[in-house]
Amino acid sequence: MSPILVRPVREQLEHDRLIRLLQVKLKRKFDPGINPGAEQNTPVGTGPTAVFPDLVLFSVERGRRLQGVIEVETGESVNHLEALAQWTHLARLRVPFYLYVPAGMVDVARRLCEDNQIVVNEIWSYHSLGDQVRFALVHRSREIPSAKAAKPAKAAVKPPAKAKARPKPKPKKTPAKAKASPKKKPKKK
Repeated sequence: MSPILVRPVREQLEHDRLIRLLQVKLKRKFDPGINPGAEQNTPVGTGPTAVFPDLVLFSVERGRRLQGVIEVETGESVNHLEALAQWTHLARLRVPFYLYVPAGMVDVARRLCEDNQIVVNEIWSYHSLGDQVRFALVHRSREIPSAKAAKPAKAAVKPPAKAKARPKPKPKKTPAKAKASPKKKPKKK
């Protein structure tokens, strides 16, 4: 349950509408589970440590691995209490954490994340144009490499250390030069 004791009904309806829109939008890449309002349909974790983000993204493959979590906030819910009660827990999960905030609250969300050392992979803003909702990526974390990119980076660090300990002799490039340079015809006398 959100630390916001009473979210205005209008904002709660908008919040739940955004969750359902994101669910439809992300169905191609993921198998999203949603937790709109006070519903607790899709947990992350088990037992008393389970958390219920607004959207839980699973892979579409057979194993249904957890791929990320999304938290959608409204104007009333972008605050210090919400950041400490929910964002910190979601950021500690070992999956990407995406935060969706109203366009006017982006700076507040960034400041809350910086002040509380909350690492968010991406912050998205949204605004409504009539019945349509537009999403825009406003922040992408550079600190968090993807899981695939992190493994080769660690492996790439070790071989140069060995190479410095035992330098390899460089091969002579004379045969390559001979092939690369055009042959000159001898002058006739």
